[in-house]
Order: sequence, then structure tokens, then C-alpha cells
Amino acid sequence: MNKQKNIIGPLGEPMTLADLPPKNTKRWVIRRKAEVVAAVRGGLLTLEDACDRYSLSVEEFLSWQQAIDANGMQGLKVTKTQQYRGTRPL
Repeated sequence: MNKQKNIIGPLGEPMTLADLPPKNTKRWVIRRKAEVVAAVRGGLLTLEDACDRYSLSVEEFLSWQQAIDANGMQGLKVTKTQQYRGTRPL
């Protein structure tokens, strides 16, 4: 028998699959990224399910997770241009 998991979202509220961003999400605001990370960490979705559901690469998802670990939800504000600015040759 599967027991419903008690997952807490990034804002401290209980979260279910119904609370996740829509599958066709194109605009990834901080809260939506954090919800997907929380869902994977809590076991609501597997990493593979999240990547399939939202057409994400594993690297993109892991970058969200690392940003949260390093700087909390505010770490998700960083754009790809800002992330890679220091690593690209001028």
C-alpha cells in the first residue's frame, strides 16, 4: 500500500503533485523552480520524471538544486548569462 508522502514546498506549505507547475511551463520563476526541486528532494517526483515532465536537462535541474543549496531561493535569480559570464573567453 502506497502511503501519501508529506512534502513541504519551498514556502513551508504542504505540497502535492497538484501544486506543481503545469507540464507546459515555459517561464521559470524562482518559486516554480524551487517547487520542482522540493518535489524531487521529497520523493514526489524522480529526477527523471521531473526532467521528462518539464523538458529539462539533468544539468539544468542540478544547477537549480545547487543554486538553492548555495544561496537559498534567491540563488535561483541568477540568469544563465550571469552563471557563465566568468567561464567564457572574452
